Amino acid sequence: MLMPMKTVIGLGEVLWDVFPERKVLGGAPANFAHYASQFGFKGCVVSAVGKDLPGKEILDVLAEKKLDFLIETVDYPTGEVKVTLNAQGIPQYEICENSAWDNIPFTKRTEELAQSCRAICYGTLAQRNETSRATIHRFLESVPENAYKIFDINLRQHFYSKEIICHSLQLCNILKMNEEEVVEMARLFGFAGMTEREICLHLLKTYDLKIVVETKGAMGSYVFTADEESYLASPKISAANTVGAGDSWIGTFVAALLNGESIRSAHELAVKATAYKLSNPSF
Repeated sequence: MLMPMKTVIGLGEVLWDVFPERKVLGGAPANFAHYASQFGFKGCVVSAVGKDLPGKEILDVLAEKKLDFLIETVDYPTGEVKVTLNAQGIPQYEICENSAWDNIPFTKRTEELAQSCRAICYGTLAQRNETSRATIHRFLESVPENAYKIFDINLRQHFYSKEIICHSLQLCNILKMNEEEVVEMARLFGFAGMTEREICLHLLKTYDLKIVVETKGAMGSYVFTADEESYLASPKISAANTVGAGDSWIGTFVAALLNGESIRSAHELAVKATAYKLSNPSF
């Protein structure tokens, strides 16, 4: 069944972020769908879980959040990530391999969903395995021509390569990176001597992108298009935990664009929403 054309989709990993004292639903694509859904859109998560209790618990939590999902049950364990925070509240991740979300199948229902979406967000992590990587590529090739295709690069541990990044850049029209990822892109692509701004503008032009975003935590954020540049400082807040901040930022930004906001207005809303998320970790 086709879903409404106000659907925004997070495609890739859905998992449990396991902290020393608790576990919370995680995965950048699921977070993106959740935050975009706060602005009048139907958020939908596309992924896979195992035939186990953690998988059932994920489906229960998504239902509680009123997030739609197309999540297959596969013969692999539901994903978990062990998360620790450094002194600055920056998360460090230990990601289990060969998880259910490494094996997301592409089905007729998946294809129908792709044909009805307004925006799709994906990253590199779920592309570490051939099965999910093929599903992500087929999904992106099936979306409407005017859909936003957001590559939130999300470089984690060693689970990425220059080849995967290049192919992903060719399939997207919006790129989001944080400052550490811009530095890593400079290393991978040989951008020595270029400033962060120059790297963003180079990627914008080379891959014919609509938008490139760089988030820099407490140092603010930048949005680049062919016609304008927007910089906003980050509000001064105390945040013990920054997990999900980037997902809140891009989910809000894309939802604002879909609601007809200008680049600058969407940028302002993304900054405000992320500050609220950091001040209210349960959001």
